[in-house]
Amino acid sequence: MTTTPVEPERSDRVWTIPNLLSMLRLVGVPIFLWAILTKHDTLALVVLMLSGISDYLDGKIARKFNLISNLGALLDPIADRLYILSTLLGLAWREIIPWWLVGVLIAREVFLTLLLLYARTKGLREMPVHFVGKAATFNLLYAFPCLLLADGDSTLAQIARPIGWGFAWWGIVLYWVAGLMYAVQLRRYVRAATLHPTAT
Repeated sequence: MTTTPVEPERSDRVWTIPNLLSMLRLVGVPIFLWAILTKHDTLALVVLMLSGISDYLDGKIARKFNLISNLGALLDPIADRLYILSTLLGLAWREIIPWWLVGVLIAREVFLTLLLLYARTKGLREMPVHFVGKAATFNLLYAFPCLLLADGDSTLAQIARPIGWGFAWWGIVLYWVAGLMYAVQLRRYVRAATLHPTAT
């Protein structure tokens, strides 16, 4: 029997609403990075919040109206990672978060990249996104606006700071848990492929 993870069927369509939302998210990355580095915090917050909303909507629309596509499966995680990376670098550059936090999250990305490269040598093209990984991304994308709001001594900053760090810690833990779950999932797939080479 096969142990290859089953995913919804994807189409080759390009011009769908979910894909357009993902493209708009990608366009927003350089705008966001410029805004956060030049301390245009209001613009940075707006772009980041719109990114989070569009991230939720593109997945919801794709699943509800059967608009899941190969392009969308590529664009969505790329956009997520670019926003996470650009936000991390921007917040660390402005000394809002420590650089070790950047290192912890980038180390997870390196780990996952190596894992995916190994998976391809075993015939598995990609690992399906699971709930824990999406939850980790959700927490991080909500942590960053709060941490940006926390930059200062205002009442709003004092309220946003514990909320932002709460989301951040949950995001860090879940991000690594998701990576370890991928490793376990891949190990099971490789073991099953070895025991039943004609079933995978």
